[in-house]
Amino acid sequence: MNVDRRDLLQIAGGLACAGTFTASLTAILTGDWSSGLNAQESDSAGKRRAPIRVGQIGVGHAHANKLAVYRASPDYEVVGVVESDPFLRAKAQAQAAFRDCNWMSEQQLLELADLQVVLVETQIHDSLATAARCIDAGKHIHLDKPAGASLPEFSKLLKQAERQSLLVQMGYMYRYNPAIVLMRQLLAEGALGDVFEVHAVMSKVVDAEGRDKHAEFSGGMMFELGCHLIDLVVGLLGTPAKITPYVQHASAINDKLNDNMLAVFEYPRALATVKTSAMEVDGFARRHLVICGSKGTMHIQPLDAPAARLTLSEPHGEYAKGTHELTFPNFPRYVADAADMARILRGEKSSDFSYAHDLAVQLAVLQAAQMPIT
Repeated sequence: MNVDRRDLLQIAGGLACAGTFTASLTAILTGDWSSGLNAQESDSAGKRRAPIRVGQIGVGHAHANKLAVYRASPDYEVVGVVESDPFLRAKAQAQAAFRDCNWMSEQQLLELADLQVVLVETQIHDSLATAARCIDAGKHIHLDKPAGASLPEFSKLLKQAERQSLLVQMGYMYRYNPAIVLMRQLLAEGALGDVFEVHAVMSKVVDAEGRDKHAEFSGGMMFELGCHLIDLVVGLLGTPAKITPYVQHASAINDKLNDNMLAVFEYPRALATVKTSAMEVDGFARRHLVICGSKGTMHIQPLDAPAARLTLSEPHGEYAKGTHELTFPNFPRYVADAADMARILRGEKSSDFSYAHDLAVQLAVLQAAQMPIT
């Protein structure tokens, strides 16, 4: 069955009233990005609000071109971009996302008195130090994933941000996925019963250049891609009692990338697995998240253009006992993240993801990737 617009609006209203997930729900679930996500550009009196002034430091991250979303949104004004590496800067300047941007030094950007938030899109080995300088300058940040390779540094950054009441929004891609939002609702309402099993897979074919880049860290594909899934698993089940990583270089390619990885998350009454590789042909189509409970199962596949199969042992609300094939609106990357951040910065809502959650996720990422945590 299709999850139609009326049904999705009811889901959004129910979740908002329950307080379980309050991030621009109507727009996320219905796909009405124009009216739902930018509705906050005017205040209650109908006056146009001043846009939030945002800058970006770094273009070396794989998701750095998300700047285009902020440039297109009436919620934001992009005031400057920083990249100290001439090669990376020249490469970015040839892309539409960065065309005609105001380029400046990091010091110039952080000294802008009306700068409110910084997108940290550096290469991963520079991300935590860059983020810390932004926090020290009193700026909110969007920190792209994963949260660096040092858990103590990330913990210190989060504590400093919390002391200053500064937002740290992590760049995990699936937090606002409409199928994930529905899964959270069904879980919160008890429709799935007691969860005992979760499976998640996220793979793709990585080219030679990408393999060299990802091999910088021993955590390989779990560190690079698996972190998106671990954010979901920890969000659904909490901090695991134990994580067992399985690390493998399976390709015939002679490089140092750990390209075939699995992690098992143990909970008192549940098990979860996270699987990722750098070699799966058409891996985007098989990216999935499955949650099994005593009353039902929900299988989301693919994750990037979500569809889902929901099977219930008893009726729940609009869903009869049995199996339902669900489809969802188009879900463009990064749009909901930007919209939710705007609402948080304007004081209209609190973040749905706590400092403690982000720290728990990073601990789990490092453990699943068999990387140091001290």
